[in-house]
Amino acid sequence: MKKQCEVRPRKGIVPRSNHKPPHVHTRKRLGELAELAFMHKAASLGFGVAKPYGDSDRFDFIVSWDRRLWRVQVKSTRTAHRRVYEIGAHGCWGGHDIYTKDEIDLIAAYVVPEDTWYVIPIEATRGRKRLCLHPNVPRRACYKYEKYREAWWLMK
Repeated sequence: MKKQCEVRPRKGIVPRSNHKPPHVHTRKRLGELAELAFMHKAASLGFGVAKPYGDSDRFDFIVSWDRRLWRVQVKSTRTAHRRVYEIGAHGCWGGHDIYTKDEIDLIAAYVVPEDTWYVIPIEATRGRKRLCLHPNVPRRACYKYEKYREAWWLMK
């Protein structure tokens, strides 16, 4: 059997396998990872999940259950400020393009460090630009969106 030669990098050059790709932590890549997590969660709960072609629509997915279709926009957050996580209820152009009920039916917000989902009807956002989520504290009536924590039943 022939012995394979070992390829050693030149001095001062780190092998490519030790580098993290430069695109791993971009906002777009993190959003794509949240979308994959949503697809997995929704499909594992028995929902039909379809991804529209392209990025032109205001929703990320069409979810089906028993002949009913829902337009879902997926958002995610990874950082808490004083135990509160925030997501934007608007598109990538800032607060000037807040989602409306004519564009989407639900926002699915993923709080990554807590592995917690919020399924929030767009009407419940009442035109707010930012939504505050409190997944690591007991539910309280004053926290507007806690009743939507893991509220997958809204699409059934």
